[in-house]
Amino acid sequence: MPTYPNMFRIRQHFDAPRIDDIASAVRDEIAKIDPRATIKPGQTVAITAGSRGVANIDTIIKTTVEEMQAIGAAPYIVPAMGSHGGGTAEGQTQVLAGYGITERAMGCPIKSSMAVVQIGVSDFGMPIYFDRYASEADHIVVVNRIKPHTGFAGEIESGLMKMMLIGLGKHKGAAVYHRAIIHHSFDKIVRLVGEVVCREMPIAFGVATLENGYDETALIEAIPASDFEAREKVLQAQSKVWCPSLPFDDVDLLIIDEMGKDISGAGMDTNVIGRKRNDRRAMGEETPRVLRIFVRDLTEATHGNATGLGMAEFTTRRLVDKIDYHATYTNVITGQHVSAGAIPLHCDTDAEVLDIALESIGLIAPEDARVLWIPNTLNLGEVEASEAYLTQTEIRDDLEILTDLRPLETEADGNLPPIEAYRAHIPMPALAYGD
Repeated sequence: MPTYPNMFRIRQHFDAPRIDDIASAVRDEIAKIDPRATIKPGQTVAITAGSRGVANIDTIIKTTVEEMQAIGAAPYIVPAMGSHGGGTAEGQTQVLAGYGITERAMGCPIKSSMAVVQIGVSDFGMPIYFDRYASEADHIVVVNRIKPHTGFAGEIESGLMKMMLIGLGKHKGAAVYHRAIIHHSFDKIVRLVGEVVCREMPIAFGVATLENGYDETALIEAIPASDFEAREKVLQAQSKVWCPSLPFDDVDLLIIDEMGKDISGAGMDTNVIGRKRNDRRAMGEETPRVLRIFVRDLTEATHGNATGLGMAEFTTRRLVDKIDYHATYTNVITGQHVSAGAIPLHCDTDAEVLDIALESIGLIAPEDARVLWIPNTLNLGEVEASEAYLTQTEIRDDLEILTDLRPLETEADGNLPPIEAYRAHIPMPALAYGD
């Protein structure tokens, strides 16, 4: 019988401001910028909706729609997600439906198309494309979460500017811009395209959100189009302060229950797993330093898109069987990150994967391995950790021990339960640690 390490559950205490009344916050922020000064009754307003699992995105979009309707405008929603959803209009509508964003729920039309118009050209000959339906609106409202990008680092990463670049560029624009980034910097391309979009398209304002380490909405801010770049720099810096992380820097094996495009553009957030510049390992001073990754399944909301799977060393056959190869290949080729679509070693059961994974960590005995187990790279509030971390945990004020040590065991079918079920079905006696 293979030996696995004993595990205990940790709660991480993040700096975590939270907005409880999302709709009121959106209304208050939109009121601050006085959209009635520019948006008139009867005018059309295109509101963007992306493919990420943004906290409370359905409420944020719906409230924005209602505020435009209160003016007397005619809002509609435009999927802004590059090549996601398999690079099809129907697929992108399905992605939004998975977040509760439907015409019936939002109270307005959803206009989904992969058609684009060319609105400019760069000084080095790069065409600049924009969603056709959005381009036809009298006004455009850009809605997106601001957070660290999974592949690029700078003052501006993932947020409103990127939404105008990749999201509203649709598949055609995203493909061009990602190819251009190979020769130029992300920073240069995002600023260049953002400048052209704001000049040529009727961008009214943006609604930016930030999230805390528990995947909750921490901040909502409405921003006039003219202030996008300046405010996004400030909010990007704040997002990095609030970004969740693993509790330890050195990990022999990271077990992840699920990955997907709704979790991160890279399937697994590289800011969490520490593989932002190299699919296989942390580089330079980058942390955490994770030796092996075992990802167990895809989220339902990713619709088979397994982009990012190539960053893991191990997976399961059940995950591989769910892959939509067209959606995955479209995404990784468009994003110029073809290795992200590679399929790692995979077995029929979790037990088989654990056996080979724990053999691949060098001279460390399996029972002594530094193992962390998380639901996904968005939800890091509670983490399962192996016994090797116990001493470190006991002296950390930001970590709370929730359970006694208990064995890491697979069930009768050879698979681990979901991490939440693992906590729920194992007795948790009172702890004596630190007494």
